[in-house]
Amino acid sequence: MRTKFIVVRHGEAEGNILRIFHGHHDSFLTDDGHIQAEKAAQYLKDYEIDHIYSSDLTRTYSTAEHIAKIKNLKIKKIPGLREIFGGSWENVAWAKLPDLYPDIYNFWENDISKAALPKGESVFQMFLRVKSTFEELAKKHSGETVCVVTHGTVIRAMLCLWRGLPISKMQTVPWFDNASITIIDYIDNNNYELVSEGINSHLKGISTFEKQDWWQRYDDIQK
Repeated sequence: MRTKFIVVRHGEAEGNILRIFHGHHDSFLTDDGHIQAEKAAQYLKDYEIDHIYSSDLTRTYSTAEHIAKIKNLKIKKIPGLREIFGGSWENVAWAKLPDLYPDIYNFWENDISKAALPKGESVFQMFLRVKSTFEELAKKHSGETVCVVTHGTVIRAMLCLWRGLPISKMQTVPWFDNASITIIDYIDNNNYELVSEGINSHLKGISTFEKQDWWQRYDDIQK
């Protein structure tokens, strides 16, 4: 029997808007992030959801709370759904990373599947961790619908699997918006069918991606 996954990226968090690398660093949602999370919850209002899982970091759990309230479900935290562990990159301004770690940053920007963060995880290690977590959830909840609230790099890596691509093709997979929604069916033996990806129609006027010009100006200030 299939397991349906409704995967939600957390709402806009402090690291997103302040342009600071937050992997395992436990930051909070912004005010806009809570609005985005509520809009995602409203979008999912009529979806049948049996369980809600979240990474154990505050920005994902806070996003999941909006969905849990509408669906009247409890949230189960799983550390295996965490963002990549940045090690030395944690809580460092994005604008400073190219100078501090030029080689690794170059991989991150141009061939992310090969990036291994100093004193942290490699993207491939993170991928294997999250892949295993999804497999466990799929087997545990066969025939049910599971909402998973997780992180941007996690979703981007898993999209390789969901699209039937090797992780080496991760650079071809785009980043999805905060509070965007991706829907996948787990069939069997780690086979998935991608139903919808990166849904963000509910974010019109509040999308974090709409602030990208501002991000560039902020990065220039941080340098």
